[in-house]
Amino acid sequence: MNEEALKKLLEKIQTGEITVEEGIRKLKVLPFEDLGYAKIDYHRNIRTGYPEVIFCQGKKLEHIVGIVKKMLERENNILATRATPEVYEAIKKITGDVEYHELARIVVVKRREIKKSKGIVLVATGGTADVPVAEEAAVTAEVLGNTVDRLYDVGVAGIHRLLMNSERLMRARVIIAVAGMEGALASVIGGLVDSPVIAVPTSVGYGANFHGLSALLTMLNSCASGIGVVNIDNGFGAGYLASMINKIGEQGYDK
Repeated sequence: MNEEALKKLLEKIQTGEITVEEGIRKLKVLPFEDLGYAKIDYHRNIRTGYPEVIFCQGKKLEHIVGIVKKMLERENNILATRATPEVYEAIKKITGDVEYHELARIVVVKRREIKKSKGIVLVATGGTADVPVAEEAAVTAEVLGNTVDRLYDVGVAGIHRLLMNSERLMRARVIIAVAGMEGALASVIGGLVDSPVIAVPTSVGYGANFHGLSALLTMLNSCASGIGVVNIDNGFGAGYLASMINKIGEQGYDK
């Protein structure tokens, strides 16, 4: 249940359209629902503005399907990350309004339209090998209602490719910099723009890259200001954080 649905429920109680007892029954299942193998956090939509996201990796297929079935009852959009084609096929059997973003490994069930932001989230990659992680970030941000610009393969090995797109960088409200190897892209972008930069180290690289550790340490030790770093290959986390920052800029900060 989202904030709008909760407001409608309270209005129905106020006008007598439904009884207080019926309203209480509906509110009892608001915080979470225990399925035995999972506890679905329905209250998260009210707390954060976004429904709970399903992380598919490591879950049994039947458990994923069970969670999706329950979440569909709430008529919310569903975002499932690290999803395989098998997960997509299983979800497609229970609902037709489903999309699979293979490169991002994301399944999306769209039950309602989300107004796109005016502010832009720009996703940049050092190389083409970083694109799967970047797509996880980009698709996540799009599903959460953001306007996304993609700027791929603009790493420091050919820095003119990045500099030729300086106007696009300047237009963005938030920038996600996705890079493996030594991970220098975030530092370069951070020194060019006045927007917050979210750095995503990827596990792309040769042996001394240590599966993304070298890029992570480079990004953490960046001398450029205004850079935050998420975990290795965590495109979803970057897209989610970028959305939160962008929405603050969209609505104004009134706390």
